[in-house]
Amino acid sequence: MTALHTTPSEDAIIAIWQDEADAAPGNADIFRPDRVRPETIRKRIEILHAATEVFGSKGYATATLQEIAEQVGITHAGVLHHFGSKRNLLLETVRYRDVADLAAMGRRTMPTGRQMFDHLIETAFRNSERPGIVQGFEVLSGEAITDDHPALDYFKARYLNLRTELADTFRELCAEQGVTDEKKIAQASAAILAVMDGLQYQWLVEPDAVNLGEATEFAIRAIVDAVLPPKA
Repeated sequence: MTALHTTPSEDAIIAIWQDEADAAPGNADIFRPDRVRPETIRKRIEILHAATEVFGSKGYATATLQEIAEQVGITHAGVLHHFGSKRNLLLETVRYRDVADLAAMGRRTMPTGRQMFDHLIETAFRNSERPGIVQGFEVLSGEAITDDHPALDYFKARYLNLRTELADTFRELCAEQGVTDEKKIAQASAAILAVMDGLQYQWLVEPDAVNLGEATEFAIRAIVDAVLPPKA
């Protein structure tokens, strides 16, 4: 598998936000095309790009809304007008990464079955082309382990959802092969996420020593094969 260079279109990203808002009205409402003007949505996406860079290079505590505002040519108050608070902007920034990944791959929801593992591998190859975004995610997820960090609940929910989706995928595929091992399924689901995060960190520290996409593909396929014997 080779690296992916696809840049998600704003329309594809907005379509996913629309789906999310329809399913569970909330934060995604600020991007709904039926409620927000197109130029406003474009400006909010621009702010998210700037926030990704600033939060990623400085961390949440040190980064300022003024720095983010200057990158997009608006005022501190302008950022607050769009997102309400620094905390809300942070949460939308980390959500945006996942939405952009789906949009870049032409998807609106996470795939199921073996395609889910392929999606995670594709994501790793895509990440190898955007170190700034990966660094931002690693910085924010690392900071979030502190009790008072505003993104802690988000990352808890994110990992829970991903583990659940992976476990459901394993159960579906195990049922097809007539095997089941709940302990292995739970361990494999957590291990895939741990491998992806750990390899990203190693790659950021020493990019010439780690091929992020290939190493991730090797690890995920090895974990999957440990639960699901390869088909003859």
